[in-house]
Amino acid sequence: MPACNRVIFERVTALTERECREALQQARRLVVKVGTSTLTHKTGKLNLERMERLVRELVDQVNAGRQVVLVTSGAVGAGMGRLGLKEKPRTLPEKQAAAAVGQGLLMHMYEKFFSDYGLLVAQVLLTRDDLADRRRYLNSRHTLATLLHLGVVPVVNENDTVAVDEIRVGDNDTLSALVAGLVDADILILLTDTGGLFTANPCNHKDASLLHCVTEITPEIEALAGGAGSTWSTGGMATKLQAARLATSFGIPVVITSGLEGGRISAVLRGEEVGTIFIPREHRTHTRKRWLAYGPAAQGQVQVDGGAVRAICQGGKSLLPGGVVAVYGDFDQGAIISIIDPDGKEIARGMSNYAAAAIRRIQGRKTKEIVEILGYKDYDEIVHRDNMIVLV
Repeated sequence: MPACNRVIFERVTALTERECREALQQARRLVVKVGTSTLTHKTGKLNLERMERLVRELVDQVNAGRQVVLVTSGAVGAGMGRLGLKEKPRTLPEKQAAAAVGQGLLMHMYEKFFSDYGLLVAQVLLTRDDLADRRRYLNSRHTLATLLHLGVVPVVNENDTVAVDEIRVGDNDTLSALVAGLVDADILILLTDTGGLFTANPCNHKDASLLHCVTEITPEIEALAGGAGSTWSTGGMATKLQAARLATSFGIPVVITSGLEGGRISAVLRGEEVGTIFIPREHRTHTRKRWLAYGPAAQGQVQVDGGAVRAICQGGKSLLPGGVVAVYGDFDQGAIISIIDPDGKEIARGMSNYAAAAIRRIQGRKTKEIVEILGYKDYDEIVHRDNMIVLV
């Protein structure tokens, strides 16, 4: 590995990683996401041995006093196996039909395995729309909290049979991060068919080495991720990095590790050096800011200059008119907008105090000039820091 990349990968000290891993021993609420490639054989049919082993590990954590939420993929894959399909369906109706068949089969097996160990499960089907509406977001939060309080294990999946957008690549990786924020999880564990994030694809490069710790998901880190991992899965390492970026922005640590080997969840929670750990932000974001991040879809974009980027990302400041260089889209006051840097990368998201047309008139100007330009001034800021979440 080139020396320059080694600096990027090893910029965190062993002490920082050790402290974070040791803190995982105190985790009391965990979200575990398991992928299709872990749950199924190469034929696409469910791998019952792995499912039973996963359930046994999760039950053991509940018996130890922890609360567990399971986010599971596998409905489409299980449906394909039951239907005898050799290739992934290409049309949306075919994918949704496979999900409809597979969802019942998947939940039946989870219910059987958990009940064998004396635990109840509850199926929770979510879509992005459920998280975009503030009232439905809070209702989902309260429902999951109540289930956990009652000692029930929520089994969360996307409502693939009806949600057009939710059946696309990486949905359950992103969903698991959203659920982790929804329930105030202490850790998100992503189980996959590799041991974590490697310096190269370990299937093709025997000299690839595991990255034990990532403190920042840089473009160099993103370049390590490939496409979908198998015939039956819809995600890949790239979607897991997206999930890690989201969860760590909420202040939640993330560990990517193998779901093909037993005992990994317990090892992570013992603080052992297992998989790749992603260090979270120092402070947890408020629930409302988590909703702002990836609940409602952004209705427009505001591009800012370098000074505004530093003020927002490093100084925790609000976005003022002077830092805006361009406005994209047509949105009203109160809309959720994406704040992008000079290169077009999203750095933050928040609620706009002004409509797009008004921002275009006052962009690049001083706050004291707003009244003169618009004839009124409702706010000094385009987006106040209390209504903004920083994503980098």
